[in-house]
Order: sequence, then C-alpha cells, then structure tokens
Amino acid sequence: MCLRISSSYVWRNLLSLTNKNTLQPSLRYKSSQVVSDDPSFYSMVREFTAVARELVIKEETEIHKQPFKEVHGILGVVEPCSHILQVSFPIRLDNGLITRINCWRAQHSVHRSPCKGGVRYSEDVNEDEVKALAALMTYKCATVDVPFGGAKAGIQINPRKFSRNELEKITRRFTIELAKKGFLGPGIDVPAPDMGTGPQEMSWIADHFTMTVGHLDINANACVTGKPISQGGLNGRVEATGKGLFFALKNFINDTDYTSVCGLTPGFEGKRVIIQGFGNVGYYSALYLHQAGAVVVGVAEFDCSIYNPDGICPEDLNEYKTANGGIQGYPGAATYEGHLLEENCDLLIPCAVEKSIHAEVAQRIQAKIIIEGANGPTTPKAHRILLDRNILVLPDLYANAGGVTVSYFEWLKNLNHVSFGRLSIDHQVDFDLKVMQSIEKYFGKNISPDPSIKIKDNNKSRNITEKDIVHSSLEYTMDRSANRIKEKAKLHQLGLDLRTACYISSMEKIYDSYNEAGFVI
Repeated sequence: MCLRISSSYVWRNLLSLTNKNTLQPSLRYKSSQVVSDDPSFYSMVREFTAVARELVIKEETEIHKQPFKEVHGILGVVEPCSHILQVSFPIRLDNGLITRINCWRAQHSVHRSPCKGGVRYSEDVNEDEVKALAALMTYKCATVDVPFGGAKAGIQINPRKFSRNELEKITRRFTIELAKKGFLGPGIDVPAPDMGTGPQEMSWIADHFTMTVGHLDINANACVTGKPISQGGLNGRVEATGKGLFFALKNFINDTDYTSVCGLTPGFEGKRVIIQGFGNVGYYSALYLHQAGAVVVGVAEFDCSIYNPDGICPEDLNEYKTANGGIQGYPGAATYEGHLLEENCDLLIPCAVEKSIHAEVAQRIQAKIIIEGANGPTTPKAHRILLDRNILVLPDLYANAGGVTVSYFEWLKNLNHVSFGRLSIDHQVDFDLKVMQSIEKYFGKNISPDPSIKIKDNNKSRNITEKDIVHSSLEYTMDRSANRIKEKAKLHQLGLDLRTACYISSMEKIYDSYNEAGFVI
C-alpha cells in the first residue's frame, strides 16, 4: 500500500505531488522557496525533521488509526533538546599562563537510556552545533535500532595548539564536570570519540570517572566507548564508521532499482571515488572501496586536494600523511586546482565538516551517488537540488551510523565483562562437528577427501575473532536498516529521497517508544 499525502498536510509548502513511478520522487522540495543557503546546523536538522514529521503524522493517523493529538504531541516533545550543560573552567598551561576552556554537552532525547554521542574538540564548536549533533544522534540511533538517546559534547579548543599534558588536564576536568552534573555514567550518558578526539581521550575519561565518581560501580568502564583495546575497547571500533559506510553503500549500489535511476551499473568494480577529508572515516571508507574494486581518483584535505585518474592507493596515502602531517606533495597523485567535489566521478564521499555541499556546489556536482561520511554535509537547499538532478544521497544518519553501532557493541562488552566469542566459539565448533558427523553417518562415508584429517581440526570456526563477529553484526545491522529505509521510501513514494525515509523510520520508532512507555504526570 502506498501512502499519498495531500497538499493540506505539506509543511510550509515545501512538498508537492507528482504522478511518477516508484523511484521518481512524488514528494518534491521546492528549492526556489528557500531564502538562505547558510542556515545554522540546528535549523538544518529541524527543517529535515519537519518534512518527515508531517508524513509520520499522516501514516500514524490514517493507516495505524492513532489519535492526531497524541501523535502530533509526542513528535513535538521529541524536537527540542532535553538537557543542555554549558561549562567554563580554567586550566594552567605548560608555560604557566592560565586560560579558560568553554564546553557544552547536550542530551537531545531520553526516550532510551543512556544517551550516546561523541566529544568534539574544535575551535568552531558552539552550542548550536552541539544541539544539532545531539538531535542527529537521536535519529541516527533509532535508524539502526541502537537503544540510545542522542547526545553530543564540544570543547572549544584546537587540539593541535595544546600539548599532550594540557589535553589530558582539559579532558579530565571536563570528565568530572560532566559527572558532577549527572551527564556521565554507563546508564546515564556515554560519550565517544568525534572530531579532534580518539582512543586516548576516551581512555582518560574512563580512567578519571572510574577512579572518582564511579569507583564503587563495577560497570564504570562502560561510561565511554572508543577506548583502546587494553582499556576495555573493542576490536573493530576504530574502522567501524568507514566499514559501516561501505556496508550502507553496498545495499544500494547493488540494487538496480536505484542504480538505474542514477545512471550507474550495479557493483563496485571500476567506480570512480572522490573523498573529502582523509581522517579516520575517509581513510577506511577509501580502503574498503578500494578492496572492493572501486578506484579512488581524488582526495581533498585541509592542506590541498590531489587527483590521479588511474587511482590512489589509500594505504600508501595514509602512510604518507602520517609521516608528513598532510597529503601535500604525495608522489602518487598531482595537486588539484579547483573544487574537487565538482570533478567527474561516480561516488562522492564527504567526510569533513557540515555544510560542505551547498546549493552552488550541488548544481555542479557530477557524482551519481553521494555517501555522507560527515555529519550534516548537505544543506536543505542543496538536498533539493540533488533530488531534482536524480543524484542519490545516502544520508548521514544512516551512512555513518557504523560508529555508534559498534560503540553499542563495546558498551555491551563492558557491561558483560567478557569479549565477544569467548564463551561461544568452541560451542559453535562442537555443534558444527556434530552436524558433519551426522551427515557422514547418514551417507555412510567420510566427507573429508582425506580421512586422516579430522573435521574438528579442519574447522575454521576456531579462527573467528572478535573483529569478525563485530563486522558481521555491523553488516547485519546496516542491511536490516536499509530494508526498512527502502520500505518507507516506497510507502511514501519518496523516490531517491532517502533522507526523509530515514527520518520517518527513526521518528516512528521514537514515537512508539514514547507512546508505549507513557508519560509521568
């Protein structure tokens, strides 16, 4: 059954109906009605959610027969941030000077506990950005069925300008400020790495929380994810976002219903890829696409952009960047003059900052599919232009959800106090052995070509690692989420507008959570 929406339910006249086939969008944004192409990040998220909210209300009231006032009221409750903490504190630098550090932590939704979201170190971070990222995390978690509410933190510093000792002071002080205010804990709020942070910062947070506020809590180490392996981290967490992006793309690049509209042949082989941002997400995205047969032809970084039509080896480029602090001068490609995002390619992966694809860029992009490795790289006006041009966009709240998915696995590992597979691998081997022996008994002959080789000794199950289990579970999560997104896109006749389909999918789950739990009066 397809749901059709009348113009009376269109929010601010942003959508219009057309009679097209399933993958030609019947719900269109009117880009001409947008006044500004430089909205705040938070207003971007609100605009995207507003369009989806009208469709959710329509579906819940007309198909599922839910009361309009209840649906409208619950979805209204979800929109604003539940809690916002602003903290300023002084630290003494190595040179003796004292400086003030400004920080924020936003908890967007507490329909699930704990809240989950990264800690960002950036000079440009502000309250609006933190609120937007927290809201995005709420919808992202719901999209991939991770039972967390959304949160985000930002510290207004450039980590390159501080020593390791100074960064540790800042991180530990921020940890205790969060804990004192009830914004940190394994069942309350669980941070993770983000821009400018990594396993080291997460290790400092876990250590400081465990040694202070959480010293009596056996689960205290689960207060943060993205930790080093030695501190309770998870094998596969470092590359999780890039791996998840690869799995997300695989679900659509092998679907002829979508590739035919985009003008692409199915599969990865020979697809030309351009990546903006060669950090953790950009590198691993490039690596997995390269291994699948795609050709990385261009990379844009903070110091320069490089291009090689014959292909760039991601591993070689990463080694060069690590050794030289940037990609400028990389011998395997030429420096690119101009805007690399507008160069001819099949797959474009923005992995840098928000609003990098605005209306002017969207009109000149030549890629057939855009996979959002960054959070909020596409403005609402650019989104509408890309839809009009039949360019498929895999939105951030699905495409880069691999990180929070594997963070969830790490959190579970910390609560269970045992690594994945440790209690089950031998059991699986024994089960496989019994199945094989049963087959041999039924047919009356040895299955192995060499009778001297025992089945159990030849079984590869013993070589399964924690990383294998994590990657397998991540792939299952991304596949299942993709199927639901496709279903919502088809139901609402959204065509290539997967962003709205993602928001619809996540909003419905959040609505069900609030509706079934009820409200405390």
